[in-house]
Amino acid sequence: MKFRSVVAGVALLFAAIGLPFNAASAETIKIGLFKGISAGGPIYIAIERGYFAAEGLDAQLLFFDAGEPIAVATVSGDLDFGAAGISAGLYNLAAHGELRVIGGVNRDVPGFHAIGFFASKRAFASGVTSMKAFAGHTSGLTTVGSTYHYTLGLLEQKAQIDSKTVRVMPLQGIPNIVSALSGGQVDTAVLPIQLTTSAVQRGDFKLLGYTSDEAPWQIGLIWTSTKTADRNPDRVQRFLRAYRKGGHDYMEAFTAPDGSRRFGEGSDDVLKIISKYTSQSVEQIKPSLSYDDPDGGLDEADVANQVAWFHEQGMVKAAIDTKKLIDQRYARSIATH
Repeated sequence: MKFRSVVAGVALLFAAIGLPFNAASAETIKIGLFKGISAGGPIYIAIERGYFAAEGLDAQLLFFDAGEPIAVATVSGDLDFGAAGISAGLYNLAAHGELRVIGGVNRDVPGFHAIGFFASKRAFASGVTSMKAFAGHTSGLTTVGSTYHYTLGLLEQKAQIDSKTVRVMPLQGIPNIVSALSGGQVDTAVLPIQLTTSAVQRGDFKLLGYTSDEAPWQIGLIWTSTKTADRNPDRVQRFLRAYRKGGHDYMEAFTAPDGSRRFGEGSDDVLKIISKYTSQSVEQIKPSLSYDDPDGGLDEADVANQVAWFHEQGMVKAAIDTKKLIDQRYARSIATH
């Protein structure tokens, strides 16, 4: 940790005095993110602590409301890299050979509560007191084919719920879902914990449980265009080296050696960095910290399950060979099954 801080400090000093790491000589890269805690944590750290600068990169962030437009912008060349939750749109672009997955971001694992299942007060009173009771009810989601849609699909797989018995209600945004759930317009919903804590505390709706405790999975991915992966491997490797340094700092702050959640040495500084980039208070951030693999490791088995599920649901038209989707030159696989 101290060594990395020294390296980052030297890079920033070089930038200040006009040596190789100054902003004028650095190569600009544009990274697309959903403005949240999970996917961006290691990236925010890598920017603040000079890890991108040390690789000769000037990392510029562009924030989006969902993961799918980040994938589209990467293919168009408006972004160099994307780091966000999975979606059917992402996999449809990948099916045409336009995107390559080069790493993993956040994962849902026990003890880290990033995404939850919720019920309206009315539905809860009528018996929807567990996630197994979603059958026969409406469920609010951002969009069809979104990260949260797959999360609902995981629940259906785990609880052996026929997906045809759950009426999906695409509401186009998290605030709309929160409003609909609070008002009883939908019975259930899948939502990020960080944006629901206050509503649950007020009693607007009920928290039934966490995805991480029911069906751990690979939420976020890091990707680039096939063109960049093939033609500019040095840029990809430098990006990943900086990202992984930020990932190790993130892990040291929030993950104990046994994999459990903790607030370790340096966590206060990291929380302040995340707060700066997400415009959320430290107290808002703490309950919903995700698990981010320090090396950007990827649960390939779950990615294969995601692709198969979206294909079965008709949201991804073409079959995808995950061995081609995941660029083995860059990605590091992890064993979780």
